[in-house]
Amino acid sequence: MDRKPTRITIAVAALALCVFLIAMACTNEPPPAPTVPLPDTMMDPVVDVEALKGEVVAHYANGVHALYSQSLASARIMDTAIDAFIADPNPASLDAAKRAWLRAREDYGPTEVFRFYGGPIDNEENGPEGLINAWPMDESYIDYVEGNPTAGIINMPDEYSTIASDLIISLNEEGGEENVSTGWHAIEFLLWGQDLNENGPGTRPVEDYTTNDNSDRRAQYLAVASDTLLVHLQDMVDAWAPGGGNYRAEFLTKPANDALVDIITGAGALSKGELAGERMFVAYSERSQEDEHSCFSDNTVADIVGNAIGVRMVLTGDYGVVSGPGIIDLFAADNEALADRLTDETRVAVSMAHNIPDPFDQHLTDTASDSAFGRSQVLSTIEALEKQADTIVEGAAAFGFTINTSV
Repeated sequence: MDRKPTRITIAVAALALCVFLIAMACTNEPPPAPTVPLPDTMMDPVVDVEALKGEVVAHYANGVHALYSQSLASARIMDTAIDAFIADPNPASLDAAKRAWLRAREDYGPTEVFRFYGGPIDNEENGPEGLINAWPMDESYIDYVEGNPTAGIINMPDEYSTIASDLIISLNEEGGEENVSTGWHAIEFLLWGQDLNENGPGTRPVEDYTTNDNSDRRAQYLAVASDTLLVHLQDMVDAWAPGGGNYRAEFLTKPANDALVDIITGAGALSKGELAGERMFVAYSERSQEDEHSCFSDNTVADIVGNAIGVRMVLTGDYGVVSGPGIIDLFAADNEALADRLTDETRVAVSMAHNIPDPFDQHLTDTASDSAFGRSQVLSTIEALEKQADTIVEGAAAFGFTINTSV
């Protein structure tokens, strides 16, 4: 049964309370304040989604301009190296021109994420993408190939007496989309020649620019192709430059949702339809070096990495030279778990691409040099890029955006 407190018990309790109060009174510190949980609105500020949309769009425009400017700068260095090689063709100056091409190509790769929505690079009426980066190319359209020493524009002086920019632009993809006469891969072929080497890139001899047939026309073609590329890259820089009166001004006056659909479409389409599909799976499944992106220089793995980095830049908002809110920040406002998942997927996709062994074409043939690990790594990278694109589509759908990742 319950016991009633005795007088002694009450007295002891009262004495203990007095001792406690005296001790507290003798200290300089007040008793601790009770802990009160903060309201959710104070712990997690409400994100102004509409304002964030505008910030993402504006930062994207800054990133596009910054990356095209960087690409133009390194292409100018390449052009200088090409001019130096033409002025004094020798093995050292040829190697220097090749290295400059590879370095400039590294800066161009990430910019391909700014495609696939009818912007200035691939506008149906006058977009220069086909003049900048068209592939695959029939190299015999430009110059001699094994078994046909008189092939190509260079070896047709009676038909094309003067090699100039207007000429090679007019001939680009004339009569077939593989009849590529301008851009990165035309320059690449003129520097490396055909890739007939199973374990490395092409080995065009310096004599092609000194004593071999039509060496002067070959040098003129290389110089003109490089100059023409600079013009088209400058057009992209101008289109996205701050100041108004260009595509950037038009882009920034669009409704934010429309601009975001364009931005996200570029990332999703490059990740899945273009990179995972056209550039990797076609070559992988067909085992065809002709479908490899930079086959003359064996730079295809670096191309893949550059494209994957471009997708990551748009998603994270970190363009290297400028940083700010990206698509993942927008997705996080609706679904933080999805945003975290996409962040991890972008990291995995870039890492998988980096781990593809060079050269890419060794994973395409049925010879003894075919690497089972290499093919497995190519396929794993394709799957990582496709998974990333599916999450991009999922995140966009939460905002009512329909994204097409095919090309």
